[in-house]
Amino acid sequence: PVVALNVMNWNWDYFLKLMAGTEDGRVKDAWTGEWFQVFFFTTLAYFLVDLVWIMVVPSCVKSPATIYQHHVATILYIMIPYYIADFQWCMGACMSVEINTWFLIARRVFNKQGFPPWIIDLSFFSIRVKLISVFFYVTWIAIRCIVYPWLMPGFVTQYIEYSEKIDTYWNLLALSIPLHAAFCLLNFKWTYDLFSSKLRFWTRKNKSGQEPTDKGL
Repeated sequence: PVVALNVMNWNWDYFLKLMAGTEDGRVKDAWTGEWFQVFFFTTLAYFLVDLVWIMVVPSCVKSPATIYQHHVATILYIMIPYYIADFQWCMGACMSVEINTWFLIARRVFNKQGFPPWIIDLSFFSIRVKLISVFFYVTWIAIRCIVYPWLMPGFVTQYIEYSEKIDTYWNLLALSIPLHAAFCLLNFKWTYDLFSSKLRFWTRKNKSGQEPTDKGL
């Protein structure tokens, strides 16, 4: 629901023209916000329910303490566009990361045995796992490693412009800078952990000459 509602808040015709360079403007101009209220409260409920679930069943994730901190920071973060309407598009841009989260969950659901997706096997099961894994890695790099850092300078610029508009740098938007920086650092850490696990996988494979079970993300 979070991903679908996010999609519904953008003018995709205008956005695609921006990306193609056939239209002048900024990414924020493609945001319509028609479904923002539903999008916001659905997202808030999603993180609250997930936070409670992890507190009740901490074994469902590898690092519950990190997820606690992440979810609390996210809940604080999305409060900013709720109170400052001009920055609702920022929430939409940041929540695009849930596309990658969906593929992460799909990998775990459809590949509980931990079979490496790159093993050559033309069965329907293998093709399904391969496609999910490809989209997982593509969206991971595109959103977590490119989009998030790319947004940072724009957020800083918007904070300065907004602060000058209201004649004070002490405002709610100031929280967006350290929070977004923390998310960028966390994404880089998770990226390092992810690809380190893949490196260990290939190292074990080369030493044993067999296909070990992939227990990475």
